[in-house]
Amino acid sequence: MTLVIDTGIAEVDVSAYDIPTAVPESDGTAEWKSVGLVVVEVSAADKKGLGYTYTDPGAARLVRDVLAEAVRGIHPFDIAAVHDAMVRAVRNQGRGGVAAMAISAVDVACWDLKAKLLDLPLAGLIGLMRPKVPAYASGGFTSMSERELVNQLTGWVEKGFRSVKMKVGRQPERDLDRVRAARKAIGPGVELFVDANGAYQRKQALAFAERFAELGVTWFEEPVVRTDVPGLRLLRDRAPSGMEIAGGEYGYEPADFRTFLDAQALDVIQADATRCGGVTGFLRNAAQIDTHELPISSHCAPALHTALGCAALGVRHVEWFTDHVLIEQTLFDGAARPEKGELRPDPLQPGLGLTFKRGEAAQYRVRL
Repeated sequence: MTLVIDTGIAEVDVSAYDIPTAVPESDGTAEWKSVGLVVVEVSAADKKGLGYTYTDPGAARLVRDVLAEAVRGIHPFDIAAVHDAMVRAVRNQGRGGVAAMAISAVDVACWDLKAKLLDLPLAGLIGLMRPKVPAYASGGFTSMSERELVNQLTGWVEKGFRSVKMKVGRQPERDLDRVRAARKAIGPGVELFVDANGAYQRKQALAFAERFAELGVTWFEEPVVRTDVPGLRLLRDRAPSGMEIAGGEYGYEPADFRTFLDAQALDVIQADATRCGGVTGFLRNAAQIDTHELPISSHCAPALHTALGCAALGVRHVEWFTDHVLIEQTLFDGAARPEKGELRPDPLQPGLGLTFKRGEAAQYRVRL
């Protein structure tokens, strides 16, 4: 049977939400009390595709005022054309930052729509590399007491995660004690990752790399600010054996990833489909990362990255980030839940398999 869709994208609906965290949180360079969520629905024929990103309501206004008009009328199967139309539409706003996150949300919605029109799960539409993907648990905020940190990390280990990540860098004088406590709590058989969010200076980061390695840390994320590409290369070259330097979560367009790749600045590249252009951007960036034979780790938004983690060639694992997990488990039906630290997309549900719970989210809605 041939499916004929003789209509273009008809409507693009967008809404924004500000969801408070249970307590104030912080990492090496930022503090927050809430998480922004922008939700997009794209419709064609009798179906609606769902997409989202985690960012400021400004992205929702950009979708409403700029992107919606750019994509209306394009055939829902022609996602490359949709993506290109959005990139051209934000030329004067700039492609990165908030614009990239707005594009990402619309692009994800278009892929979800296409998969639903074809009655296929997104992972099946793209094509599976693996039936499930490992996840690492992530949180360990610098705002936590040592006891709270230990309880969170050990709780994840008890649930079957074999890798956990904590934040460092806000108070460097506390970092070694906190990492030491974390290592003791989780035991020797679990990988320990640290994320500085760009808080350290180069020589400071080098010194911490040595000490962290002595405590069994195998992953050092954004040891210096992401724009210090020579500094990242220095860390990659001089970090102890067995420690990987990771970064890339703020890559918005292919050129951002190409900068890291050309400089040979990272051991593991992190790509985030809510920032780097949605499903289209994630797959394009995964392809160029694969040409350098480097592994990919998806950043945050685990419900969105489960299918991509099973489909993209070089993905090592996805991030089970505590703030986003809470939102996705509370405000979406169908979000995958880990089994022994692994995520598996639903093979029966079309698209992402997610349904946004507007009623539950209404209390957090932001006026645009």
